[in-house]
Amino acid sequence: MKKISAFALTVFLMGCGVETAGTAATVATLKAEEARQGQASKEKIVNQIDALSNQAEQHLKEADNKPAGY
Repeated sequence: MKKISAFALTVFLMGCGVETAGTAATVATLKAEEARQGQASKEKIVNQIDALSNQAEQHLKEADNKPAGY
């Protein structure tokens, strides 16, 4: 009887460990995806800032080339 109880307890505890490992793997996968999305968002924002900066620079060049009084 003690052997069966010990075996049942061991199997039960192993099952809990597997579930914990599975949960940890899922969380890690979600965090990795979150990091990828964050990096993509960062790159998009940097590109938008660069485009706006280039546009502002172009407007300044055009303003400098206009004759006075316009």
